Amino acid sequence: MMVGVSDWSLPARPVIGILHPGAMGAALGSALKARAGAVIWADAGRSQATSKRAELADLIAVPDVRELARRAHVVISICPPGAAREVAEQVAHAVAGLDRTPLYVDANAVSPATVASIGGLFPDGAVVDGAVIGPPAWEAGTTVLWLSGPRATTVEALFAGTPFATRVLGAELGTASALKACFALQSKALPAIWLALDEAARTLGVDGPLREELARTGVDYPAELGAVAARAKEKGWRWVAEMEEAADALAAAGVPDGFSRAAAEMYRRA
Repeated sequence: MMVGVSDWSLPARPVIGILHPGAMGAALGSALKARAGAVIWADAGRSQATSKRAELADLIAVPDVRELARRAHVVISICPPGAAREVAEQVAHAVAGLDRTPLYVDANAVSPATVASIGGLFPDGAVVDGAVIGPPAWEAGTTVLWLSGPRATTVEALFAGTPFATRVLGAELGTASALKACFALQSKALPAIWLALDEAARTLGVDGPLREELARTGVDYPAELGAVAARAKEKGWRWVAEMEEAADALAAAGVPDGFSRAAAEMYRRA
């Protein structure tokens, strides 16, 4: 039988597992090295690029997710949003029936409903909802990790003194993801309008006049479009699921969700 939340306490230097060390995961893992006994990652099936990032961040490889879940006191999931539920299921399956379960931090850009469903895979209080706003933090002052859930303050303490500033939103699971979904409207849904505008103008044959009119009104159309297109080319595949998750959050709040669903489609095309 797994321990309950009231029985949990982390050792002074806990083992922390990162699933999976992309750019953000590597930064999170590196930030926690000074506080942890070890920071581990599961290398089974991962790409050479992931392995290189983990190596540069000085993370320790273990064979697979099962081994990571059984060794770690804290597991941080930072993966493409569409894989968040699957990754959580892998961890839950790995520790099923054990007398100890790790604290599971879902730091993915998902909806509150998705976080709630992940919470149902673990004992009550085992899941902390996390939302990273900002770039991978290698120095302080750029990025905030927002947290919510019954054990949010435990995770906050782990990050004390690291480049990731932490803020606790309360004990309710899903609040951090709600904040991330709302933030994503301006950080990803709003910029996608430039992609839609450009595609429509070219299809309708008014690309040239539109550029002239925007320039006349002080809008640097090439610069705006170029910046969004470059980001979409690099990360659009990941943002599709994030925008769909954000749309689910908006719909649950009774707010029109078409903005985010349209953005998801534009990033899918990109």
